[in-house]
Formats: sequence, structure tokens, C-alpha cells
Amino acid sequence: MPVEPTHLVDDVMRRWPMTIRAFLNHRMHCVGCPIACFHTVADACREHGVGQAEFLADLKAIIAQGPVPSVQGEPAWGKSPPVTARWPT
Repeated sequence: MPVEPTHLVDDVMRRWPMTIRAFLNHRMHCVGCPIACFHTVADACREHGVGQAEFLADLKAIIAQGPVPSVQGEPAWGKSPPVTARWPT
């Protein structure tokens, strides 16, 4: 499912966390904003004076690159080993 102007900003950032950089690069302060769960991408572009076509192209390019690779030694997103709790001995 490609990103569309009708998608909610919060949904986009949660589904594709690597897109957060695009919001910041365009000086859109949507990250952590309480309105992000109500605003669509189109709403956010209009509110911040960002060209919608250019912004969507940036989002789609970032999504096409795939997830951000993990740092060496760190587990990839969603592939961390389960945490087991133990009582001290």
C-alpha cells in the first residue's frame, strides 16, 4: 500500500518510521504533535506550506529504499530476541 495524501500523518510515521526524516527535512513539526493522529498528509502539507507533490515523492522514495539498516551489533526492527526476566541468585 503506497502512501497517499489521505493517509493520517501518525499512521505514515508508525508504518514507515524512516519517513520521519522527510517530515523533519521539510521543517514539518509533525513528530510528536498531538494533531498528527487527525491530520492527513495533505492537511500537514497545507498547514506547513509544503508542496504536496514534492513531499509525497520524497516519502515514496524513502519508503522504496526500505527500512533503515540496523547498526552493527543492534538487532533489526522487530527482530530483537525475547527478554527473559530472572530472579537474582
